[in-house]
Amino acid sequence: EIPSEVWEAWRAVGKFHVQEAEDWQAHFDALAKDKQDQFKGVLQPALDDVISQLKKAYAEDKPGWATRKTSGEVLKALTQKIPALIGGSADLTGSNLTKTDSTKPVSATDFSGSYIYYGIREHAMASIMNGLALYGGFVPYGGTFLVFSDYCRPSIRLAALMQQQAVYVFTHDSIGLGEDGPTHQPVEHLAALRAIPNLNVFRPADAIEVAECWQLALQDTNTPSVLALTRQGVPAFRELDSENKSARGAYILREAQGDLEVTIFASGSEVSIAMDAADQLQDKGVGVRVVSVPCFEKFKEQDADYRVQFMCNGSVKVAIEAAIKQGWEPFIGPHGIFVGMDGFGASAPAEDLYKHFGITAQNVVTKVTDKLNAKKEQG
Repeated sequence: EIPSEVWEAWRAVGKFHVQEAEDWQAHFDALAKDKQDQFKGVLQPALDDVISQLKKAYAEDKPGWATRKTSGEVLKALTQKIPALIGGSADLTGSNLTKTDSTKPVSATDFSGSYIYYGIREHAMASIMNGLALYGGFVPYGGTFLVFSDYCRPSIRLAALMQQQAVYVFTHDSIGLGEDGPTHQPVEHLAALRAIPNLNVFRPADAIEVAECWQLALQDTNTPSVLALTRQGVPAFRELDSENKSARGAYILREAQGDLEVTIFASGSEVSIAMDAADQLQDKGVGVRVVSVPCFEKFKEQDADYRVQFMCNGSVKVAIEAAIKQGWEPFIGPHGIFVGMDGFGASAPAEDLYKHFGITAQNVVTKVTDKLNAKKEQG
């Protein structure tokens, strides 16, 4: 039972800005169709053109950049063409690479800019991004380290629940950030974010995948997106392809030579480890398929026939990710091999850490060889 005076007080609060709301709607209705489309986030023509040009350049140049650097380069092109984008970072602009030459900062006295310096306020940043998305006319993106997604999580969950478009640029996505130590090294964060319904978690492997993942994040107007990006450089693997292969969530990056005996799934920086292991195994006469997995959620959207070809075959299944195993079970099954983390990280250079925790091509080769030998012994 609600006392009448309380009920009436709250109803009165709800009427405070009725006139402003009606005026806003009338102003919007009077806009030209193209302006309404821009306000609603209809970005497709400019977006497709930018991504197509970037993919062509990356296919030719094969840059071995960190994926955070590629993201910054993609944003340079996008912010020039798409005025709806409004960026920011929680005091990590220089690391997240979210600021571009064409984005002017917003200040207390000047709101004409399109970049917000949020300060060390990850929770506030993600909350404000929700407000910008709900208002309309903006596609907000904001950056911090992946490990600090914990502070953003309540607002990320709300964005997913409310079906609002926001893009979270989470860099330093693994133990590969090295000397910053275990407090800053995310190990459970990818699994935690992948557990949120209606949230796309992208972990691109090279420059072309970064461009494709940005395209998908800006296409999905009813879904927030995470881009998990590396601090360290990664090799370029993809060739020019008009198809956005990342839209499949998982796709064959390299097909087996000869009979398919091993399938290696990997995301992000660990795709290079998968490719190296595949080279070594193929030299031993073992047929290895490498599957890049930039987005679990997109893979789940594919039809059954597409998904079955990866999972329902007799090959030994391996997953490689510098994070915990949770979430990879559908790919590798109960008897598959997981090469990754089962605890926290440590403080050391990235290369030393990967060796220390066994996230190496040689370890993959050893585990696969042992598995294949065991299968042969079993008949």
